[in-house]
Amino acid sequence: MKITIETPLPGEEDEIIIKMAELNDEVLKTIRRLKDGVSKETMAVYADESIRMVPTNDILYFDATDNHVFAYTKDNCFDTRKKLFEIEETLANSAFLRISKNAIVNIKAIDHLSPEFNGRFIASLKNGEDIIISRGYVPELKKKLGIGK
Repeated sequence: MKITIETPLPGEEDEIIIKMAELNDEVLKTIRRLKDGVSKETMAVYADESIRMVPTNDILYFDATDNHVFAYTKDNCFDTRKKLFEIEETLANSAFLRISKNAIVNIKAIDHLSPEFNGRFIASLKNGEDIIISRGYVPELKKKLGIGK
């Protein structure tokens, strides 16, 4: 794949041109992020009636409960007003990992892991909270952490 970056002439508008025989999912996700202005560095969250921009590094985990997805930081809980799969797509290839049907964790926020029965793990976070990692997601966690098979 060839990538060309040019500086526009004075008065010209910035533009992105994509020439591909076939658009794949990764390119479509990138286009969607560019159009939406989505950044992996911060995330818009809701606290009461206000919107706050929270650095994603400050988010310990996301949890889906009662048709809402909440972002948990060390000291606060915020409503994201997004679906869990949308957050998962936005934060793909980052320190965030899906750990169950209803949760995504920032692996940098994990203090230690403890095996449970039935192949599950308990992740103890740096803020003292414990969250369950479902057994179906354990292999991906081990892969991301560079442990196990």
